[in-house]
Amino acid sequence: MLIEQLKKGDETAFKTIVDDWQAMVYNTAIGIVQNAEDAEDITQEVFVQVYQSINSFKGDSKFSTWLYRIAITKSLDHERRKKRKKRFAFVRSLFGDESQVVIHPPDFHHPGVALDKKEDAARLFQAINQLPENQRVAFALHKLEGLSYQEVSEVMKTTVSSIESLMHRAKTNLKKNLEGYYKGKG
Repeated sequence: MLIEQLKKGDETAFKTIVDDWQAMVYNTAIGIVQNAEDAEDITQEVFVQVYQSINSFKGDSKFSTWLYRIAITKSLDHERRKKRKKRFAFVRSLFGDESQVVIHPPDFHHPGVALDKKEDAARLFQAINQLPENQRVAFALHKLEGLSYQEVSEVMKTTVSSIESLMHRAKTNLKKNLEGYYKGKG
């Protein structure tokens, strides 16, 4: 088994794990951070952590569940750091520093988003980004990654009924956030 080989320090096993799982980790990260460059950095960080902490993986859950947890944690940590930096830059700008708070539109090249749908996808990702953290994670795992409610509940360490509730609230919030956009387009 690859995990056991990696625990023994087998670099070939690590390379195989990276090859097999990097697309999933990247897709999870970009679904949360919505920036291709950041998602690539997070993907690297995830695999560094996998390599360093593989001995803590006990097999109580599936490897993919453990990997999703790491990817989500790294992605959310990245978002929190980014928000702190923006707040700090804003505070500095209030006191006359030349710093400008720049809010970039989502820079994503999410797999499966056709070129002619980029504007709609950008608006959708913007709306997803406005969701509370737990709704955003549940939505990204279920709708963007295709995980079942059961799998999402395992990754998020909660019940299936909690995931159902989070998804319902996420859809309601997305509908509210997107109504004005689509009325204006129609």
